[in-house]
Amino acid sequence: MTDQTINSSVEEDRPTKPALMRGFRCKCPNCGEGKLLHSYLKVNDSCSECGQELFHHRADDGPAYLTILIVGHLLAPALHVSYVHWRPDPWVMAIGFSIGCIALSLFLLPRLKGAVVAYQWARRMHGFGKSA
Repeated sequence: MTDQTINSSVEEDRPTKPALMRGFRCKCPNCGEGKLLHSYLKVNDSCSECGQELFHHRADDGPAYLTILIVGHLLAPALHVSYVHWRPDPWVMAIGFSIGCIALSLFLLPRLKGAVVAYQWARRMHGFGKSA
């Protein structure tokens, strides 16, 4: 029989919720000070404040799917309610909801990308397991 123990003192805990909040604010998930993104959606290679490497991320299409999910779940009921209660002209409704969809998508996409990168950092995924 071999003794298999886990040495938990080697890697300190990375709390997920604070990391997600920092990522949603587009800040470094480690220190919360440095910028996570530049050029709207490009992730910085490392944090300018604490030096945490950020190039390990694999956000890929996750933030876009989350954005579509949230925008759809917010605007679909709003579309139904506005049609049932106020019956606006079709062009007014199309233009209004198109502007709302684009604005909400542009607002949420970088924030959700930051949250996805922060989640990967907190869970030590894709090379984030090494210490800074």
